[in-house]
Amino acid sequence: MANITKKVSWSSRGDESGGGERTPLLNGSEEVRYSRQLSGDGGMFHIGRLSTVDLEEDMTSDEVTIDGVKVCVCVCVFQSLDYDNSENQLFLEEERRMSFLGFKCLEISRWVICGLIGFLTGLIACCIDIAVENLAGLKYYVVKQNIEKFTEVGGLSISLILWAVLNSAFVMVGAVIVAFFEPGAAGSGIPQIKCYLNGVKIPRVVRLKTLVVKVCGVICSVAGGLAVGKEGPMIHSGAVVAAGVSQGRSTSLKKDFKIFEYFRRDTEKRDFVSAGAAAGVSAAFGAPVGGVLFSLEEGASFWNQMLTWRIFFASMISTFTLNFFLSIYNNKPGDLSSPGLINFGRFESDSVAYNLYEIPLFIVMGAAGGLLGALFNTLNYWLTIFRIRYVHRPCLQVMEAMLVAAVTATVSFAMIYFSNDCQPLGPDQSEDYPLQLFCADGEYNSMATAFFNTPERSVRSLFHNPPGSYNPLTLSLFTLTYFFLACWTYGLTVSAGVFIPSLLIGAAWGRLFGILLAAITPNGSVWAVPGKYALMGAAAQLGGIVRMTLSLTVIMVEATGNVTYGLPIMLVLLTAKIVGDYFVEGLYDIHIKLQSVPFLHLEAPATSHWLTAREVMGAPVTCFNRIEKVGTIVDVLSNTSTNHNGFPVVVPVAASDDLGKICGLILRSQLIVLLKHKVFVELARSRLTQRKLQLKDFRDAYPRFPPIQSIHVSQDERECMMDLTEFMNPTPYTVPQETSLPRVFKLFRALGLRHLVVVDSENRVVGLVTRKDLARYHLGKHGLEEMQLAQT
Repeated sequence: MANITKKVSWSSRGDESGGGERTPLLNGSEEVRYSRQLSGDGGMFHIGRLSTVDLEEDMTSDEVTIDGVKVCVCVCVFQSLDYDNSENQLFLEEERRMSFLGFKCLEISRWVICGLIGFLTGLIACCIDIAVENLAGLKYYVVKQNIEKFTEVGGLSISLILWAVLNSAFVMVGAVIVAFFEPGAAGSGIPQIKCYLNGVKIPRVVRLKTLVVKVCGVICSVAGGLAVGKEGPMIHSGAVVAAGVSQGRSTSLKKDFKIFEYFRRDTEKRDFVSAGAAAGVSAAFGAPVGGVLFSLEEGASFWNQMLTWRIFFASMISTFTLNFFLSIYNNKPGDLSSPGLINFGRFESDSVAYNLYEIPLFIVMGAAGGLLGALFNTLNYWLTIFRIRYVHRPCLQVMEAMLVAAVTATVSFAMIYFSNDCQPLGPDQSEDYPLQLFCADGEYNSMATAFFNTPERSVRSLFHNPPGSYNPLTLSLFTLTYFFLACWTYGLTVSAGVFIPSLLIGAAWGRLFGILLAAITPNGSVWAVPGKYALMGAAAQLGGIVRMTLSLTVIMVEATGNVTYGLPIMLVLLTAKIVGDYFVEGLYDIHIKLQSVPFLHLEAPATSHWLTAREVMGAPVTCFNRIEKVGTIVDVLSNTSTNHNGFPVVVPVAASDDLGKICGLILRSQLIVLLKHKVFVELARSRLTQRKLQLKDFRDAYPRFPPIQSIHVSQDERECMMDLTEFMNPTPYTVPQETSLPRVFKLFRALGLRHLVVVDSENRVVGLVTRKDLARYHLGKHGLEEMQLAQT
């Protein structure tokens, strides 16, 4: 008797498979628990019902009844990428015609593309950095002059209004272009790129329009003073650049450069996108190795040594390009000392020395970061649910973003105004916009250092300002207010990342921890250097929110320029992840599930060995014969209720048997190209001069294959026959129906499959396993849980 919890959730009409692939969505509300006896194997199944989240009104929805309970089922479509090549006759003929020199030229092309990806990503990062510095600098200069003017004569409320209006104006521009022109550019883009590298095709995620809106949006968001960073969107920007450059054309601009045509397929494109994401990390943090590890840890399921080298090359070129152009901009041509968009400054060896007895303290900080990260993620989850329900119109989204910008400015001004933490303005201070306000001459307001600055500069000042630069009350208030501001800001309809706000929150409470240690321990002022604990706190907070370990350790080590803290940072991040995972998932995983993306983790759920392919597969399967009637193909492809994308090709065994023996697999996109070019048996016989269809015809249609509705097939043509032999994949992956779920999962994940055919002992097709069939199962609080997917 096997117990499994089933949850009712959303489904998809946009099925991948001939067996009816469906999309789950996690959403939050209280469970209503009851049980029923299922016919079949006689097992008792516990059912947990989740009420659905009301989404946008233009999304279609249905109601189904399960045991007398009406459940709203919303339709949401995600397709998988074809990472596995279709080795049909056309593909094999092309590969066999290619010489050894041809393959070498392709390899050189891959290196050239990776170099271009790194160069363009670095250039974009440079433009973002220069634009943000100038716009934010202008804003802070105007507000500073205004505050100094009205401090003397009174009327600081005018300065507050000016600050709030400037913030709201910048943010309004950023929110309008995202909400009205390209909603796919909202947020950091990291969850979407994680899904893409995992093998899910997210609509519009790697379009040129998305890149333009992303870059302009993140400039406006950061310049508008929101609690955001520009580092996360750089990863998305790099991925979009990679997707565009590697195809040698722009489908948005309808411009084809007739280069890199061989790479116009999901297999190659996905590898280049992983290089682009790594180049984005490298440009953002000056961490080429961290970029490679990010792509490895967060996304790419398929990996080899040459791919690692190419991605590392792209990352290095990206960092070098950013350095080179920034050195020219800073009138120091050739000085390559500022590696990334975020420069933490170098921690000198004597100031970062740590003792063995401090390691337990670092682990405690990691646990605190995990707890605070779990709180942040939980609050943001419920806030996102609220936004999905009530703030779904573009005008409301823009108004919310402007409200957050105005509130951020108001809170910042209030904190600075009521703070009496005055510090002497010494020669070693690095503040660009020191505010005197009510402090004595030669002093500046310490709270203004944290709020009246770009977040990157605030992080650097928390790391490197000498002891005594901040008092504990200032840091406590700043941590509390910025925590809630950052939580409210993430998920707005603006282009923005969560890396820098997380680091800033952690650096603030980490420095506070260091100050308290120095005060309560003997000789604490000698070894409890506040900057050291600020770094640990920053790592703990970021690790507690995003739950990255390997790549984040290397990114932090590379960004600080000192490997001394490799072990403490690793321990802090590991502790933060363990503690945080006990309560709730990472922020990116939460948003992936809220978007109903069928994301496959590294391994199948631990307790799923008793499930077999027979129980998870989609059945019955829509199959085609090797030579099929055109009308049948058109009818199947036109069926909107089952928008399948893969069809097994079978040979009938007996006239009375519904099941046929597997002889191949053909995709919807291939069938559409065949129909578009009228590749019919009768026409081939009557027209001896008809051009033979080539692989180039399929590549030219990639990635936006025309819908079946746009292809006209006459009544006479419907009676024709189509021979699929040359175009189907004759060697699809198959598994027996007794194969365990972990084995199916491992095969599917490691090979990047889109369809896995399930056969019986006589090699007859009995079902089809797709990504969404596997993504339904996950470990929950009650053991193995399955998202119950209503039939539509």
